[in-house]
Amino acid sequence: MFNASEFFAEFGPLLAQGTRDTLIMLFVSTALAYVFGLLLGVVLYVTAPGGLRPMPLLNAVLGWIVNMGRSIPFIILLVALMPFTRAIVGTTIGVVGVTPPLVVSAAPFVARMIEQSLAEVPRDSIEAAESCGASLPRIIWSACLPEALPSIVRGVSITLIAVLGYTAIAGAVGAGGLGDIAIRYGYYRYEDEVMVVTIILLILLVQIIQSVGDFIAKRIDHR
Repeated sequence: MFNASEFFAEFGPLLAQGTRDTLIMLFVSTALAYVFGLLLGVVLYVTAPGGLRPMPLLNAVLGWIVNMGRSIPFIILLVALMPFTRAIVGTTIGVVGVTPPLVVSAAPFVARMIEQSLAEVPRDSIEAAESCGASLPRIIWSACLPEALPSIVRGVSITLIAVLGYTAIAGAVGAGGLGDIAIRYGYYRYEDEVMVVTIILLILLVQIIQSVGDFIAKRIDHR
């Protein structure tokens, strides 16, 4: 029979450490992915046919790179990038070792969402900025991105939830976090209670991320 006090006395510190590692992987990787994905998404939007500065060849090349990155399953990408990961961070395990693959996997996903969010900006807002003589960077940062912000915030929630799933997968190769705990204890040692609790914690994290994202998006959406 399940005894909660005994369970948390034995596994509480482990689960707390796993949750901490998962949150570090999640937020650090997502933040870095948005640094690269935002830039790439803006370039895709600007250079698209009918965009602010159409460049079909550049847009096609970048689009192909993004699509290629999105098409590789994360577990395969994780293994394929091990030499690259080891070269830049010195390890392929733990929180540090899984961060580069998480960024590489999430950045193309972010780029497409940024591009789509910008594409939803009303043309009137862009034309108003152009009529004032605004430069291209000014149009992007003062007109397009503020208008697209509610959609971008919702995209952040989607990205965080996707990356959370990746962190659980990374537990299969010793990345740490809740996924690693679920595999080591729930699968290899047949500790079913540990498996159930890690699943519950992951579900709670998803619900919190989605609820906070929706709340922020509604507060900043004045349309």
